[in-house]
Formats: sequence, structure tokens, C-alpha cells
Amino acid sequence: MKKLLLLATIILLIVKCQAQDKSSVKFGKISAEDFKTSVYSIDSNAAAIVIADKGYSYYEGNERGWFTFFHQRHKRIRVLKKNGYDAADVDIPLYISGPVQEQLQSIKATTYNLEDGSVKEIKLDNKSIFTDKLDKNHVVKKFTFPNVKEGSIIEFSYTIRSDYWNSPANWYFQGKYPVLWSEFEFHIPEFFYFVFITEGYNEFHIKQPPVPSTVYFDVTLENLEAGKALQRERRKIEARVFKHRWVIKNAPGIKAERFTSSIINHISKIEFQLSEIRPPLSYKSVMMTWPMFTEKMLMSEYFGAQLDNTNNWMDDELKSITSAKSNEAEKTKKIYEYIRDHFSCIDHSARYIDQPLRNVMKSKKGNVAEINLLLVAMLKNAGIRADPLLLSTKNHGYTYSMYPLEDKFNYVVAVAEVGGERIFMDATHPRLGFGVLPYECYNGFACMINKSATAVTLNSDSLTEKKISTVLISNKGKGIMNGAFRQLPGVYESYELRNKVAEEGAEALFANFKKAFNNLEGELSFKGIDSIQQLDEQLSIHFDFDFAAGESDIIYFNPMIVEGFKENPFKSAIRNYPVEMPYAIDETYVFRMEAPHGYEVDELPKSARVNFDEDGTSFFEYIIANNNGIISLRSRVKLLRTYYVPEEYEILREFFSQIVTKHSEQIVFKKKK
Repeated sequence: MKKLLLLATIILLIVKCQAQDKSSVKFGKISAEDFKTSVYSIDSNAAAIVIADKGYSYYEGNERGWFTFFHQRHKRIRVLKKNGYDAADVDIPLYISGPVQEQLQSIKATTYNLEDGSVKEIKLDNKSIFTDKLDKNHVVKKFTFPNVKEGSIIEFSYTIRSDYWNSPANWYFQGKYPVLWSEFEFHIPEFFYFVFITEGYNEFHIKQPPVPSTVYFDVTLENLEAGKALQRERRKIEARVFKHRWVIKNAPGIKAERFTSSIINHISKIEFQLSEIRPPLSYKSVMMTWPMFTEKMLMSEYFGAQLDNTNNWMDDELKSITSAKSNEAEKTKKIYEYIRDHFSCIDHSARYIDQPLRNVMKSKKGNVAEINLLLVAMLKNAGIRADPLLLSTKNHGYTYSMYPLEDKFNYVVAVAEVGGERIFMDATHPRLGFGVLPYECYNGFACMINKSATAVTLNSDSLTEKKISTVLISNKGKGIMNGAFRQLPGVYESYELRNKVAEEGAEALFANFKKAFNNLEGELSFKGIDSIQQLDEQLSIHFDFDFAAGESDIIYFNPMIVEGFKENPFKSAIRNYPVEMPYAIDETYVFRMEAPHGYEVDELPKSARVNFDEDGTSFFEYIIANNNGIISLRSRVKLLRTYYVPEEYEILREFFSQIVTKHSEQIVFKKKK
């Protein structure tokens, strides 16, 4: 009897373990029980929950004697609140090249609602599926589930048939809403060798070692024997196919918050890059080395080929630009300024040219690749050593230094070598100073397109935005206080303010300053913005202001006035991915004020210093003193790092919480007796 009980226990444990390794979700299998849960422990406030998201990819031989790639997907979602209705909008991207397009097959989509205790279903009418063409290579199939309500369950499934066999679908285990079960299965023939690239911060519930099976494929093989012509033979081959399977359970919803380069960098996902084709097929190395990649780019008529042309059509233009400049540094600056000031960028995400550089010169407009490749070409023609630099901007995601994956890049800038130093230039921003790249370009690994495939690392830590503000306030008489404000914004803030002034005018800028003074009377006077046209210099902003001190027995006054942190930039209690600031910061605020006539200081905020790191190189200080009715304050926030791992988030959040608290404290003045 004991043996029977033991055996029964073992069987139950096996069944339970197997159940934990598989999802019970089957398309169309919905009961009233599935509607009982309305709050999910993974996120009690979620507007929608992904119950299951399952993908399956595999290869089959096709009628042309090669391979077709298939990708199947089944996804079930519970819509809990009205602000989760967007989960019912589905986009399915497809690739197209010439006459060959990926095909969407076997699409099903159903909405389920519980009405009077029974499940009512409404199926999607295929006539409600629309097609949007994004560009010449990408289309999107779109549809919206019908009759979606709070509490609805929706699910869809489809198959994509693709002849682009060397570019399998990547799998994303996370999205905007929490996912209870995300599973991907990929059956890979032994003759296709892929590099797997996994990212994200969620651990795999299952990461199954490859399981082999035997499959037969009808393919056309090539045979080249010495002294004979190339032979092509159609035959059936036997090959091992390896089943790979990954599962992540209870992945939290992920959305972009402040100080995020791109959310795509932090989603748990797996990507596949074909590296080699192996026997029994003819061997071929597919993934290039970096020198192979840059050689290809240099030879491409859509990128580097035009840089080696004589390009004598630009000679007259070059002479007029550089005639009075003899040294390389001055020539480089003049050529950069000419293109920056005379050309318009119509697309800031491009790694190839769509037109000859000669046409760009004539029309004075082009995409970022066209304008900056023209800059490189002109520098070369002027005898200056220059190369294009291919990179990925922050919003496009990280690149991989190990693998030259072309699609990971979306931006081109110019690099000149003058006097043994590299000068980085982007001529597509009208008010950007010489030798300055937009901070969006500082996204890690980049590659110079030259024969050496020179690697360049652009880190945000190398950028420090220094800002100094001063406020001096004195008694003017008759209860009126007179103040003087001066500010030197950092390089990037100066650039943004120049753009604002160009678009809205200087008065709009000063109007924003005035709004910061709650009790300011009258207009700002002696207003000015220095160096507005000197694009290589920081701006200098200044104005004077008057305000009434008031006649109350008690006066409350915040010394931070127009500056200071009014709210914590890190609002979320938890953050599951890193904080990525665009640059390091070093902000100093200096304040000096006479106590209003007839008043004395009753209360003064306390001085404080908070070190972020052990050595005190990153810190917040708030030093305030009263010397016979003269209040002096110095506030400084200095953070020399831009990247903070999730484990540091709470420390960073508390650090800024203390800054906000100190910056909100007020001086209390009381009337003298």
C-alpha cells in the first residue's frame, strides 16, 4: 500500500512539473473561469495583462530547391481597464524587396466577453485588416479587435511565410503590459549556424538545451569539381534539426521613463544572426568581419564609392570657401560651417544616400548620410584626412562591437584628423557648434568607415554640461527689492535655447523666466542674450528685475527663485532597467540677498552636503549663511556618471529627493520690533 502511495505521489509530482513547463493556453479554449481573475499579482494596477504570448519558427524546403522560413504566433490578452484598450490594436510588420514580399497567412482574431454567465465571442472580419506601407521595404498589416470592453479577453494567431530565410524573426518577451507567460521555440537545421544575442533583465524560466531530431529536405546543391563546370543537383538530404526553447514567466510591463536611451535596449528579447552555412550545403561565411563590412560600405554606390571619385564639380565651391584660409584647422571649420549653414536635412535617420552627392550640392538638401558624406567628400578634396563615422543614435538602440550588424546603425557623421586630433562633425543641425555632436550620438560603439575599420566609442560620460547661475538682490527703497540675474548655460542647453529663440523669439525666453517669479511686478529690464550668433560659445543670459518685498509681519522667500529642482525626475518607486542620462551634470547656483528693509532673518534653511559616491566626486551641496542681514547661498549638483544600474535606482531617487527638499526650503523674515 505504501509503495502504491509513493508511486502515486511521484506521478503527481511529474505531472505538476510538466504543467509548470508548458502553457495551458490553447486558441479558442475560453471558459467562464478565465474571467474570474480581475486583479493580477504581477501588477494590481495594470490596464491589461498578456496571459500568454507564444512563438514558433521553423524551416521547410520549397519548390525552388531552397528554404522558406515560417513564423507562427499566438497571443492572448486580458483587457482590464479602458486605458488598456490599445492592447486591442495589432500591428504585424512584413518585409518586401521588389516583387517578393513576406506573406501573412492563417490569421485569426477573436474577442471574448462574459455575458449572463456565458462566453460570447466575436471573430475579426478579415476585411477589417488594413495595410500601411512604411517605405519601399516595409509594410504593416493592422487591425483592431471588435467589441472590446473592460474585462474582455482577446487573442490572435497568424503565420508569416518568408523567403528571406536568412533573417529569422526576433522574439520579444516583454512589452508595455505585464506578461504571465512568454515562450519562443525555434527549430534550426544543423546547416544554418546562428549567433544568439539575448538581452534584458528577466531570468529565463526555461532555457532548453537543443534537442535534435531528423528531418529530410528537398534542396538544390552545387558541386564544383576541378576542370568541370558548376553542377546543380536537386536531391533529398537528411539533416538534424535542433529544437531550441525559451520561456520567461511574469515579465513586468516595461515603458519608457525619463533618462532612457531607448526602451528597446532593455526589453528582454532574443535576436538571431546567421553566421555560417555549413555542410551538407556548400559552406559559406555569412557574417562579415569589421574590415569586410567597411570594405563593402566603401565600395557601395550608396555610401563610399562617391568619396573616391574626383568630384571636381565641387572645386569652384571649395575655392570660395577656403581661399583665405591656409591651415587645415581653419579649412575644416570653414567647410563645416558652409554645409551647416546652407543645407537642410530632411531625414535624421539614414545610413545610405538616395541620390548622388552632386545632386545634394545642387539642391542644398538631403538626408543625414548625404549631407555628412558630402562634408567628408569636400574635406578630402581640400586635402584634409576625413572619414565617415557610422553610429546608432540613442533612440535607435545599442550596436554590438563584436558583430557588424548593419541594421543596428542609422546615422552618419564626419570625422576629420587635424593636427593629430579627431574632430567630430554633424552638419545637419543649423545652430550646432563646430566639433560638437548631438548628445543623441553618444550611444557607445561606432565604426569609422575606412580600410582599418577604426572603432570609436562615444560615451555620455565624456560629456559634462556645466551651468552657472547667479542672483544678486538688494534693497532699492520703499519696500522694493532689485535683483540681477546672470546665467551661463551648458553647451547643449545653449544649443537648445538658440533653437528656441530662433523659433519663438527672445521675448518668449524671458517670459518663461518671468513666470518663475510668483510675486514679480513690472517688466524685466536690461535684458540680453550674449553670443547668440557665436555658435561655438556658450550663451550668456542676463536681466534685472524688481519686486515688492511685502508688508506682512512674516515674509517667506525661496532663495532658489528661477533655478533649482522643483520635482524629483525619478517618480517611479521601482525601475527594472538602468538610468541613462544624456550627459554628466555640474550645476552651480550662487545667491546673495540683503534682508528687506525693516526685516531680520528669523529662520534660515540648514546647510547640507550629500555625497553620491564614497570619494565625494559626485555630490549635492547647499551652503547657506547669514552675515548681518546678508544671506549667501551656494548650491551645487554634480554627477559625473551618466549610467546607473537598477540596483542604484533607489539611491539615485533618494539623492534627488533630498535636492528637491532643500531647494523648496524658504528663508523666513520677520519685521524688526
